[in-house]
Amino acid sequence: MEDLKNLSVDSLVVHAGIGKYENHPVIPPIYQVSTFSFESANHGASLFAGREKGYIYSRMGNPTVEALEKNVAALEGGYAGLACGSGMAAIHTALATLLKSGDHIVCADAVYGPTCTLVESILSQMGVESTIVDTSDLEAVEKAMRPNTKVVYLESPGNPTLVITDIAAVSKIAHAHGAEVVIDNTFMSPILQQPFKLGADVIVHSLTKFLNGHADVVGGMIVVKREEQCYEFRKMLNHLGGVLPPFESFLVHRGIKTLSLRMKRHCESAMKVAQYLESHSAVEWVRYPWLDSHPQQEIAKKQMSGGGAVVSFSLKGGLEAGKRMMNCVRLCGLAVSLGGVESLIQHPAGMTHASMGPEARKRANITDGLVRISVGVEDVDDIIADLDQALACTTSDCGSPAKVGVG
Repeated sequence: MEDLKNLSVDSLVVHAGIGKYENHPVIPPIYQVSTFSFESANHGASLFAGREKGYIYSRMGNPTVEALEKNVAALEGGYAGLACGSGMAAIHTALATLLKSGDHIVCADAVYGPTCTLVESILSQMGVESTIVDTSDLEAVEKAMRPNTKVVYLESPGNPTLVITDIAAVSKIAHAHGAEVVIDNTFMSPILQQPFKLGADVIVHSLTKFLNGHADVVGGMIVVKREEQCYEFRKMLNHLGGVLPPFESFLVHRGIKTLSLRMKRHCESAMKVAQYLESHSAVEWVRYPWLDSHPQQEIAKKQMSGGGAVVSFSLKGGLEAGKRMMNCVRLCGLAVSLGGVESLIQHPAGMTHASMGPEARKRANITDGLVRISVGVEDVDDIIADLDQALACTTSDCGSPAKVGVG
C-alpha cells in the first residue's frame, strides 16, 4: 500500500512496509542473498556513488530487511528504521553515531543491565563521559546536564523497576541544552507509547521482545525522526556491521502483524496478575504502571495507552523466597527476556542486571529480592494459578516441580 497516512496503528501493523514485488506476493519475499548484480559497470558505480537507489550488498540494504524497517518506522511515526542484529547492536550504533570523545551522556539508572555497562565501561574507554541519574527526577536530570552533554538516554518504563519518566519534560530539558533524547521503547512498543510525539529524537527497540513476540529471533531497531539524521546512522551501522539478516527480518515482520492484538491481551492479563500479587500476603510490594499504588501512575496514563506486560514485585521473604518461588513455577518459564507469547519469570539482580554490579543496582533500586514477570497470552487464570502454587513454596519446602513443557 502506498498511502498509509490515514491508517490506524492496528492496520499499520498488517500493511506497513509492504511494497510492490514481482509476481505480486501479499507479503515481502525473503531475499536470502549476500550480494546483488549490476546491470552494467556504470550502474554499479552509480549505486555506490549514491546517484541511483538500489541494492548492492545485504549489509548495506536488502528488500526484506527494508520492508521491516519501513514497517517499524511507520508504527513509530518516524522517518526511517535501521534493523540491527540485536537490541544492544541498535543501542551501540545509536550512541556511537551521536557521541564522540569529549562528549557527555546522561543515562537513566533503571535500564537494561548491559546498556549501563556499555555507557559506563565501553564508551568511557572511548573518551565519552557519563552521568547516571534517576530520570523520573527532573531536577536530577537538569542538574546532570553539562555544556558537552549530547545525549539523554532513557527507558520508560525502566527495566526492571518500572519507574516512569516524563518523556516530554525530559525532552524539553535536553533540547534546552542542545542534547538529543534517545529512548528505548521496547517495554511499551509503538502500540502503547509514541515517544516521537512526546519530544524524543531517536527510538531504539529490542526486536527480540514484543515486536517479534515469539522468542525465536534476536534483533534490534533504530528509528530516526528526521531525514537529515538517517545518513549518519546508516553509515555507522554499515561500518559497525551489526545488521539484521533477511530471514530474521521476515520473521519479525510476520510477528508484528499480531502485535496490536498481543499487546491488548498482555495488558489485560498483566493488570489482573498485578492485582492478584498485590493482594497476596507473601508479597511485599508490586510495581505495575496501571496500579493505583504506582508512584508515577498519573504520568504513565498521560503518555501510555496501556500498562504493558511486565510486572515487578518483591517477596517478604527476600532473595531466598524469590528463588523458591521461581524454582516452583510450572507454567511460567524460568528464563530471561520478555515480550513473547509465553510468560517468563526471572531474578534481575542475579540474571539480566548482574553485570551492573551491586552499587549500580542499589542506585537503580534493583533489590536482591526483586522478581520480574513478563505476562504472556496464556489464559490468565492459569497464570495466576501457577503463581499461587509457586508462592506457596516460599513458606514451605515443596521442592522444585518439573516444568510442563515450557522449559
